[in-house]
Amino acid sequence: MSATELRAGVSLAGVFGLRMLGLFLILPVFAVHAPTLAGGGDLTLVGLALGAYGLAQAFLQIPYGMASDRWGRKRLIVIGLIVFAAGSFVAAAATDIWITIAGRALQGAGAISAVVVALAADLTREQHRTKIMAMIGATIGVSFALSLVLAPVLYRVIGMGGLFVLTGVLSLAAIWVVVALVPEPGVVVRPAGAAGRAVLRESLLHPELLRLNGGIFVLHLVQMAMFVVVPPRLVAAGLPLPEHWKLYLPVVLASFVLMVPAIFYADRRNQPKRVMLGAVWLLVAVEAGLAAAGSSALALGLLLVAFFVSFNVLEAMIPSLVSRYAPAPARGTAIGVYNTTQTLGLFFGGLLGGVIADHHGSDAVFSLCAALAALWLLGVTSMRAPAARAVNQFSDLTFSIGSGVELDGLDAALQRVHGVRAVQLVAIERVAHLKVVPGDWDEGSVRKLVTEGV
Repeated sequence: MSATELRAGVSLAGVFGLRMLGLFLILPVFAVHAPTLAGGGDLTLVGLALGAYGLAQAFLQIPYGMASDRWGRKRLIVIGLIVFAAGSFVAAAATDIWITIAGRALQGAGAISAVVVALAADLTREQHRTKIMAMIGATIGVSFALSLVLAPVLYRVIGMGGLFVLTGVLSLAAIWVVVALVPEPGVVVRPAGAAGRAVLRESLLHPELLRLNGGIFVLHLVQMAMFVVVPPRLVAAGLPLPEHWKLYLPVVLASFVLMVPAIFYADRRNQPKRVMLGAVWLLVAVEAGLAAAGSSALALGLLLVAFFVSFNVLEAMIPSLVSRYAPAPARGTAIGVYNTTQTLGLFFGGLLGGVIADHHGSDAVFSLCAALAALWLLGVTSMRAPAARAVNQFSDLTFSIGSGVELDGLDAALQRVHGVRAVQLVAIERVAHLKVVPGDWDEGSVRKLVTEGV
């Protein structure tokens, strides 16, 4: 990776990490805290409070992604972080479950996930994209791990209101990371009008994107539904809430160690489908095991290790695959569709987890999760591997841009050269990343443009 790509990966992972740490701090303790709120004894409303974030995200991911294609990624990220912080402060002041739900929905209105992932894809070449997505996915996982460890301790010290305030402060800190550390993206051709609508249709109806979008919906539905019932089950197993970190910390650390070989195998051997199949199989087995595990703390711990291995592998791989299938000039739109289905999973996971646990108990929640994961497995088996599409048909080349060459219009001129399939200009380094047809591209015209200009 170039210096810009590495900087982009680290800084955007930091943005995700700060925001998701604040978000995840709520999950391990809210279901236990909710009965102290007016109306919080209703598990359906507890699930709605957890899932309201995802519902708001679902409505806004595509508009944010399309707006970022038109007006720029970093501007939309800053706006979204401000909205997320405002929702955190509303939830911090809540004394009943309905105000909490409103605050969570306002948090979700800062729907920047698609824009951050699209910016990461804009700033990296395809052969390095899985590494960057894995870096972001691993940071999300680390944030989740930290939240599982820190949340019970912080809840005892600063309470639920303090946790929501901390969530807002972390979101505001992420704005500084965006402004000061994230590289400026290169010049990108933005679709508009009929072209933009065509890209949206392709993003919605592309068969491989449909499989991936359905998969991320199931994954996050399962995650949210589980955390409606897992914390109370751990309490029933004899582990009080302030002690949950003693289980979560070794569980998540072990899962990170175990996920690394799978990610490297998928990347280096170009075997994303095989690794996805294994991870979804593991998810099915974990949910079936949780339905049968009862209240044994040891069994719950071992099954949670396996869950986080599966979750972290899939969380790293799926957005990378989406970015490879997505139309390059409107990657934000395609990833907006992906993140919409992801956040719908969060909403329905929280809602269904609460309703089913309320009426049928926690085992029924795990059984539903196992059944949905099994349906996802059927979709993965028919997935078309993407390897041959870009890696074998095109070559990625990088050219330095002459000091006297104007960048305005250069991307469009390079796009018109015979055999050039994609162009990305990185202004800060004055380089052009090109994807060309090997043996059938006009090298002379490209070199003339990058040295003499349009």
